[in-house]
Amino acid sequence: MPASPVPAVPDLDELAARLRAFAAARDWERHHTPRNLALALSGEVGELCAELQWLGESDVPAGWDADRRRRVADEVADVLIYLVRFADVCGIDPVSAAREKIERNEARFPPLP
Repeated sequence: MPASPVPAVPDLDELAARLRAFAAARDWERHHTPRNLALALSGEVGELCAELQWLGESDVPAGWDADRRRRVADEVADVLIYLVRFADVCGIDPVSAAREKIERNEARFPPLP
């Protein structure tokens, strides 16, 4: 089964607002500094990598069992949550930043002839 394309970008503002409310309800804002969030994000990326560490290049998502797919999905969610929270705390629109970066990369790396 081929991998599904990445779905349309969800409403990141809504996700950021929900994460902001989640942190506020638990009095976690003081811990959600850019440094702490970046370190937490790095840890979650490490956990995502750990799920793939001993798989061969031929071990594609279509061959994953339901448990591996759930674990990988959980780590993807954790990475997204921390990235959105980091961007929100830093006042960065991640979608705009990504679009601008892609535009710069398109200029730096022209298509092959």
